[in-house]
Amino acid sequence: MDDIKLQRAKTNFLEGLAHFQASRLKEAEASFAISLALVPDRVSTLINLGATLFRLGKPAQAAPLLKRAAKAEPGNVEAWYNLGVVQRQMGDPVNALASLDKALAINPGSVAAIMHRAQTLGVLGRLEEAVAAFDALVAAQPQLGEAWSDRGTLLREAGRLDDAAASFEKAIDLGADPPLNRWFLAAVNGGNGNGNRAPDAAPRSYVEKLFDDYAHEFSEHLEDTLGYRAPATLVEHLLVMKPRQFRSVLDLGCGTGLCGKLIRPVADKVDGVDLSAQMINEAAKTRAYTALVHADVATYLKGEGANRSDDLVLAADVFIYVGALDEVFAGVAKILEPGGQFCFTVEPADEGEDLQLMPSLRYGHSVDYVKRLAAQHGFTVDDSFVSGLRNDQGEAVEGIYFYLTAK
Repeated sequence: MDDIKLQRAKTNFLEGLAHFQASRLKEAEASFAISLALVPDRVSTLINLGATLFRLGKPAQAAPLLKRAAKAEPGNVEAWYNLGVVQRQMGDPVNALASLDKALAINPGSVAAIMHRAQTLGVLGRLEEAVAAFDALVAAQPQLGEAWSDRGTLLREAGRLDDAAASFEKAIDLGADPPLNRWFLAAVNGGNGNGNRAPDAAPRSYVEKLFDDYAHEFSEHLEDTLGYRAPATLVEHLLVMKPRQFRSVLDLGCGTGLCGKLIRPVADKVDGVDLSAQMINEAAKTRAYTALVHADVATYLKGEGANRSDDLVLAADVFIYVGALDEVFAGVAKILEPGGQFCFTVEPADEGEDLQLMPSLRYGHSVDYVKRLAAQHGFTVDDSFVSGLRNDQGEAVEGIYFYLTAK
């Protein structure tokens, strides 16, 4: 019987590997789970199931499996490496760094572990150490385009914009995700690199991954650490201006549901749209939403959402990642009933700029730009004011709050 169980475990393990390599992650999870149930302590199965769960956006389920693997086999570099990656995504960079250090003690030449360790140092605010780690890595392996890109990101965060630009240029020369690195380059040199203006939108894959990775700690980090107040300010001022019950609310870029929770008491229904599937999962936990859609906001407004009818559309701290707003305004104009409200925030662009990609990797918009779009798409601007959105390194980040009415 034991031989039969072992054979079944091996068969399911190999099926899991084949599914994983083909990116059939749900099938891989099922196969690895069966294999683990048959042979509960097999380290390779624990690691592969943990890695699969991580790829499926389930780090909390992955972590215990990887801890078991590392405890059972302390000299297994893959166990410690994967555990470190999972701990970092779970918002535990201190333990992530310790796990990655153990992986590198076993295999000092692991490029993946070196890169994740340097990234984790950056998350911990130890930017000089992080840059030094990438300096050593690119000196040893100068053809590693992804390392040049990550190095540029850390230099950008450290405010060394010229050095960051050189690093992104090197990444582009080496073929490392050219569209993404051109966007990074445009953010640090004002869009003047290689004769190209800054792109009008952030790469979808970048924004989606950013918020998928951030979803589990988003609300707590924003509210407790960054003093995030955009949703509360946006909704509270609206209800002072227009105290009423709303029939149908659309929350663009709903994130974890901060706006939805605030507007729900005065709304018959609230629907949300977000580019991040993990954010959608978090928003569902609030029970504030009637429906949640995983989509880019402009694409949704042009397609699936084009036949909606709403009397309130909200977008709190969203357009900084959207960029050009022409399509969004056109879409909202089609779905918003006469007298309906369109309320949102933007960060201000520098003087003389209508749309600006900033070194923060966020877009700034001018008041004139917003007012022109409002006029073109049949909105009146009822009110606008400057107030804080969040804190960044102890300094308040100010935004412009807009309140529009559809004619």
